[in-house]
Amino acid sequence: VQLQAFGGGLVQTGGSLRLSCEASGRTFSDYAAAWFRQAPEKEREFVGAIRRTGGNVYYSDFVKGRSTISRDNAKNTMYLQMNSLKPEDTAIYYCAAGTRISDDVTAWPYWGQGTQVTVSS
Repeated sequence: VQLQAFGGGLVQTGGSLRLSCEASGRTFSDYAAAWFRQAPEKEREFVGAIRRTGGNVYYSDFVKGRSTISRDNAKNTMYLQMNSLKPEDTAIYYCAAGTRISDDVTAWPYWGQGTQVTVSS
């Protein structure tokens, strides 16, 4: 499955963004999907994930309550709605797909190219 993330940009502290991840090549509903992010000089970290049907969603503590992950399998797309953005949310955001939910980068075999989110103070 091929993934493409987009929707990043520059936003002020307290603002919102919605990222999208479009899948192609295979049936998107066959895969769980996740968002990760990587800030400069830091490890790639788990943001959250959603099961194949969207019935269960998992979040890291640093986005819980501020972000919503959803998916529309009819459109082969996953979303990350981020609110109340902070400068520390600045990072490249990546989407990933795989067969199981994990916060481990190595558990996800398919990756999109990433989209830059910059939050100004």
